[in-house]
Amino acid sequence: MRRSTSTTGGHIVARYASRQGHLTRRLFQLYAGLALYGASSALLVRSGLGLEPWNVLHQGLSGRTGLSMGAVLTLVGAAVLLLWIPLRQRPGLGTVSNVLVIGAAMDATLAVVPDAHAMAVRVPLMAAGIVLNGAATGLYISARFGPGPRDGLMTGLNRRTGVSVRLVRTAIEIAVVVTGFVLGGTVGVGTLLYAVTIGPLAQLFLRLFAVPPASDGSTVVAAGQPRRAILPS
Repeated sequence: MRRSTSTTGGHIVARYASRQGHLTRRLFQLYAGLALYGASSALLVRSGLGLEPWNVLHQGLSGRTGLSMGAVLTLVGAAVLLLWIPLRQRPGLGTVSNVLVIGAAMDATLAVVPDAHAMAVRVPLMAAGIVLNGAATGLYISARFGPGPRDGLMTGLNRRTGVSVRLVRTAIEIAVVVTGFVLGGTVGVGTLLYAVTIGPLAQLFLRLFAVPPASDGSTVVAAGQPRRAILPS
């Protein structure tokens, strides 16, 4: 039997609504993740117990230039994005949004969260910053709108040189930590804890926030979960 026109039209409307809802969820996860990433990084700044590798550099540059950390993060992200050109990397919505949103969210959080002096406050701030950063990573990467500029640099170098992503990432992050420390960035127990916990935390939240494929079989989002997290910092 042939389906009626009304039934066919109803299925089309339902598929369209499903796809729109799917896209809305992905966009929400993208921007919620990026905003949370900036906010969680600000908590690590206020704890004073150590920062993520790239933010050690951002803090050092901020102290030397007088610019806010968020502004430095944005400018460095834009500069790194220019390095994608010779690497033939293609930015996505998530790439550009990464440059614009994280720094703004960091500065907004730093404006309302004061410096912590008591260790009873600093330690919880550090722990919250690391855990929320893992959650932000899961939200942002699961949205699948493209890597952040620093991650694209790593994967681009991996493709052009044949060196593993792990080695490329390690070399870059050691370089930015050392440079940032020399410039006055904060390296401490928080930096070490972040390094050893962010991977497991990111994988946990990637599973929790994984976006399933569109119900109509659309390839807007690739099926399956990322096998490893490449952080957007």
